[in-house]
Amino acid sequence: MNMETNLERRKALKTGASFGLLAVLGAFGLLKSGAAMAEWNKAAFSSKTMEDALSAMGMSSPEDGAASIQLTVPEIAENGAVVPVTVASTLPNVEQISIFVDKNPNVMAANFVLPAGTEGMVTTRVKMGKTANIVAVVKADGKYYRTAKEVKVTAGGCGG
Repeated sequence: MNMETNLERRKALKTGASFGLLAVLGAFGLLKSGAAMAEWNKAAFSSKTMEDALSAMGMSSPEDGAASIQLTVPEIAENGAVVPVTVASTLPNVEQISIFVDKNPNVMAANFVLPAGTEGMVTTRVKMGKTANIVAVVKADGKYYRTAKEVKVTAGGCGG
């Protein structure tokens, strides 16, 4: 087999594998047109205070959701650059999960918009400059609920 034939064969295999994956995702309803579009709320992500961030997101006064939101974070983060955060909610019809770090220079750390029928759970990592509260806000059925936990940081991740 010469080099040119080998390259054509690789290209065909690569193209076929890509189309096959797309077909499988489409068949299971996991791929929707426009579903991968990210929504950017510049005002919320550049807010310096919790009040400003909540206001920019339209979350004026979230109700206490400690009974229906499980926020899993470490008590002590040895490295503030990679603090694991998991938010899981038992509320029906979860539409959005937002994560804030109240003492970071920009308090909003993450925002996830969940398609209908999706389990109300996200896992991510956030940066923390110092000991602070991590606040999770869940939007379900058009209402906002919140819970928070303090994380002690021993080595800062936001330039600390």
